[in-house]
Amino acid sequence: MKYRNVGKSGLKVSEIAMGSWMTDLQGSEKAAVAEETIRKAYNAGVNFFDCADAYSGGEAEKFLGRVLKDYSRSSYVVSSKVFFPTGRGANEWGLSRKHIFENIDRTLKNMDLDYIDMYFCHRFDPTTPMEETLRALSDLVSQGKILYYGVSEEWSAARLTEAQKIIKEYHLYPMTVVQPQYHMMDRYIEHEIMDVCEKYGMGITPFSPLAQGLLTGKYKKGQPYPEGSRATHQADRQVNNLLTDENLDKVEKMSKIAEELGTNMSVLALAWILRKQVISSVITGASKPQQLENNIAASGFEIPQDALKEIDKILGFRKFERHVG
Repeated sequence: MKYRNVGKSGLKVSEIAMGSWMTDLQGSEKAAVAEETIRKAYNAGVNFFDCADAYSGGEAEKFLGRVLKDYSRSSYVVSSKVFFPTGRGANEWGLSRKHIFENIDRTLKNMDLDYIDMYFCHRFDPTTPMEETLRALSDLVSQGKILYYGVSEEWSAARLTEAQKIIKEYHLYPMTVVQPQYHMMDRYIEHEIMDVCEKYGMGITPFSPLAQGLLTGKYKKGQPYPEGSRATHQADRQVNNLLTDENLDKVEKMSKIAEELGTNMSVLALAWILRKQVISSVITGASKPQQLENNIAASGFEIPQDALKEIDKILGFRKFERHVG
């Protein structure tokens, strides 16, 4: 396993991280598999474990904290998030100072920890002044309850830039990390967000790197969905919306590149994300240990330049640039 710094901070995380979004804790058998996967990840060199207060109503935090309790606190990095409702009250959601302060205590209690390494704003809160949110997060750093903070979805390049102005004006602790969605089929952060992160020294820890399973190569055009796959049971049908003929054709072409490089589509997709140095770690999900082993194989896998050029041709991506005249 290889490690990278999170932005310009001194914090080092494994190139492959374990996320808890899809962790299935329903039933003792599934919980046992989830625990085995976390322990195998740790033993394989994964030191970054991502969670959120909203996952399984707080049960994911409790579960992860219980498993990691067996290891030295200095040996792993754990993150959680704040935004989504934790109750029915008017102040039990969002990014107000009140909710952030109350929620970090809830998270620390859930995970039985003295501090969280990285704390994310899970979404953007238009009902709370950005200054209030950033001051609250900076104060949590001062109090030692979190070590670094960052943001996740819905923080545009303009919002990140505005945040930097506030941080500078009020001499707050810096924002260290951004966690957006990023994969071969969704490269929106390459338009502006990556540039902003590089400019201000923020690391990127993307989630959904395999596009809900599309980039594993297990879905084939004209063939039934594999039994038990996410496309057969996911309630919000995110992956089903990605399973277009156009996307499946692209995956088939890239799978051939992976074969030529002696690997598989999943490893190629994860290593492709890690081609960018601004990427600190890729947050992966694994419902079973076998998937974990495949994910870990992407750390340190170098994609030749000619293959990267061929992938870009297949994807047909063009960074947005507006030219006048």
